[in-house]
Amino acid sequence: MEYSYPFSIDWTQDEIVTVIQFFQKIEQAYEKGTNRDELLHEYRKFKKIVPAKSDEKIYGKEFEDSSGYSLYKTVKKAKSTTSNQLIKM
Repeated sequence: MEYSYPFSIDWTQDEIVTVIQFFQKIEQAYEKGTNRDELLHEYRKFKKIVPAKSDEKIYGKEFEDSSGYSLYKTVKKAKSTTSNQLIKM
């Protein structure tokens, strides 16, 4: 499916690609499952671009409104599981 990915016009092209890759991992967790370590790796890259928790919530809400997939719930589940597990939402 196609979703609207949230981003800032102030980001570079590389930063936009990084953020989109993270949101694609969230999608993958819902649609077929994704590796926990890979998801958290993408989340760490995302947090370098969006370090503020308030901004993370804004972008997460925009993505959830567009797709129905929760950034918060997915990352929370990934953090609470052990290494190399499949995250399936």
